[in-house]
Amino acid sequence: MKKILIADDELNMLLVIEAMLEKEGYAVVTAGDGVEALRILEDEDIAVIVTDLKMPKLDGLGLLSRVVKEYPSIPVIIITAHGTVETAVEALKKGAFDYITKPFEQEDLTNVIRKAFKTHSFSDEDLVMNPDEIDHYDIIGQSEPMIRIYDVVRKVAPTTTTILITGETGTGKELIANAIHNNSPRRDDPFIKINCAAIAENLLESELFGYEKGAFTGAVNRKPGRFELAHKGTLFLDEVGELPRDMQVKLLRVIQDQEFERVGGLRTIKVDVRLITATNRDLLQDVKEQRFREDLYYRLNVLPIHIPPLRERKDDIPLLVDYFLDKFNRKLGRSVTGMDQQVKDFFINYGWPGNIRELENVIERLVLLAQGQALTLSDLPPEVVSGINSEGRPQRAGDPGVNGKSFKDIIRSSTEEIEKQMIVKTLEACGGNVSRAAKDLGLSRKGLQLKMIKYNLRKGNGA
Repeated sequence: MKKILIADDELNMLLVIEAMLEKEGYAVVTAGDGVEALRILEDEDIAVIVTDLKMPKLDGLGLLSRVVKEYPSIPVIIITAHGTVETAVEALKKGAFDYITKPFEQEDLTNVIRKAFKTHSFSDEDLVMNPDEIDHYDIIGQSEPMIRIYDVVRKVAPTTTTILITGETGTGKELIANAIHNNSPRRDDPFIKINCAAIAENLLESELFGYEKGAFTGAVNRKPGRFELAHKGTLFLDEVGELPRDMQVKLLRVIQDQEFERVGGLRTIKVDVRLITATNRDLLQDVKEQRFREDLYYRLNVLPIHIPPLRERKDDIPLLVDYFLDKFNRKLGRSVTGMDQQVKDFFINYGWPGNIRELENVIERLVLLAQGQALTLSDLPPEVVSGINSEGRPQRAGDPGVNGKSFKDIIRSSTEEIEKQMIVKTLEACGGNVSRAAKDLGLSRKGLQLKMIKYNLRKGNGA
């Protein structure tokens, strides 16, 4: 289970928040300051961070800066009773996911954490990399389709043109948006992101436009929206195709007039925002089926950028594999340095329906479980090898696989090799005692003996 990290130097507050969240079914890890929180992040799989603003050694803003740089996909929620709302707003501009003020109700905290978990799961579907670790506009790829995208980014970044980025889940749409912002005159101003699919419909308006104190139950303070926070900078609306129709109308007005009112407010707020949107949907088809407004579509689609799926940029796969091998060797303390030709062939021929995110997950798993320094076909997860052909569609009987073999043959040989290695390791751990090994493997003694004969593992033959 992915965990929530709570950082606060007040022990009583730590205990209260921990009890609240455990009651909601969350796994919780606690830290007394930012330094301890960073140590925990190195060892634990953290999905959301909740941190107090004022702490010794490393405060909430310092922790936020480190997390944004080193763990950009983890949402950070700021809790504060110090200073003013403007301090928390500054935290949002520096990359915080949200903030709440003390004292707060349990429902306030659990609602924002629930939203953060959704955003974390969605953001994981688009590859987010540390800018210090990657090349060329923060993106890995030198294939012809990517070179063309770099050229478009180079041309549009200096402008204020509205951009619509399209592509399948996991192709790296957020990276392209980041590249455009970071190579624009707005690079030193805020880059504010929101995933429209991760926010409940009844909260979208207040998230985008903010609200005034007393606008609704629980609105105890004025809160600026994402448009306001992005003033002079860039606002990235991911999964814009998920916007409900009533919000599409309101978004259209802001794009046209660059002004809006907060929920519950009367004052019109003018902003200067460069808008970049992204979707994995066919918006033009949604327009034809009246799920998406035609006038909004053409406002967003001033300059389209399509990110090709990984199966259409196979020349980039070796570069990505090398990058992820290096990344996870360092992260997991392993030394997997290469792979045999069968694995290379598989990586090139596999359809990668989950695109770069799937590739990253597979490499992490391989590095973690690899038996040696070079990856072999038997290291590949059987569920990845099975059922998918080189076009990314379900495998049919007789379809060719890697090196002319059918995927059914590859699955069988891979499964048998894994089974053989498990038997060898279990026998070694049991000192050659067949009865004990059979029990550990969940087999009968006779069943294990038959498999030992099948794999030539009887004494004197490698057992």
